[in-house]
Amino acid sequence: MSLTNAHIKKLVFDLGFSFIGVAKAERMTEEEARLEEWLNQGKHGTMQWMENHFDKRVDPTKLVPGAKTVISLLYNYFPEDDGPSLEAPKISRYAYGKDYHHVIKGKLKHLVWQIEEALGAPLDGRVFVDSAPVLERDWAKRAGVGWTGKNTLLINPKAGSYYFLAELISDLDVEPDQRIKDYCGTCTACIDACPTEAISPQGYIVDGSKCISYLTIELREAIPEEFKGRMEGWAFGCDICQEVCPWNRFSTPHREPDFLPHPDLPGMSARETREMTEEVFRRVFQKSAVKRTKFSGLRRNIDFLDPEL
Repeated sequence: MSLTNAHIKKLVFDLGFSFIGVAKAERMTEEEARLEEWLNQGKHGTMQWMENHFDKRVDPTKLVPGAKTVISLLYNYFPEDDGPSLEAPKISRYAYGKDYHHVIKGKLKHLVWQIEEALGAPLDGRVFVDSAPVLERDWAKRAGVGWTGKNTLLINPKAGSYYFLAELISDLDVEPDQRIKDYCGTCTACIDACPTEAISPQGYIVDGSKCISYLTIELREAIPEEFKGRMEGWAFGCDICQEVCPWNRFSTPHREPDFLPHPDLPGMSARETREMTEEVFRRVFQKSAVKRTKFSGLRRNIDFLDPEL
């Protein structure tokens, strides 16, 4: 099936996405070797699911048989109000509003419907939002919407890194886009700023088992004592390596109503957050990604931060 690159981009931008790029669906040989080494070194910590479906993770044609292209999309989540990340316990900016999985998945389904309408035929493909074995940052890099920075996040030269990534893997026959170069240069801001030294000295490799986002979200057991006093107030996720990245000076506030924080969140003081009850947790975070860690998990994280707050 074919559709022009320009036509697809118009549909994407009309749905609120900021950037789109297209890559050929093929096995990712270079990325496969890097992922295998990372897993063998145990840098995924307790995230055993990272070991599952390895072939599908590195070959989209096994995930979506007959796939010809991988379309990568970027959706801005940078907030206008930074309140919840200015006073500890801090919450990562991506979790201020409604869970991005649901918000963006809805837009992707609408995109598929529009493409099928334009084609006049069903589309053989699947959409993904951080919910399947897809190397989304590597695909976005291949599609030319950014480069993988030393903090391993995707960085767009015009807008920084505060973006959700999504993919449409399908049998669409679309002209691929060109990759862009790496503009990190000699900068080591993210490496120097990481309080748990999760980023390797040379950059481009993150030890997930040391990352604050992993410790506060993915880790289900007690946070190791070695990280006591090194969390810098983060209770859910972490934005430090993005906050110090020079490219994020180009970040602009999103215009997505669903990503606005719950009315009670920006006004919560550090004390109110520390003393939060489960009832308040459910009210404020019932539609947020924060609910993933559950009240008990957030309580554990906050308790681990004391008495440094």
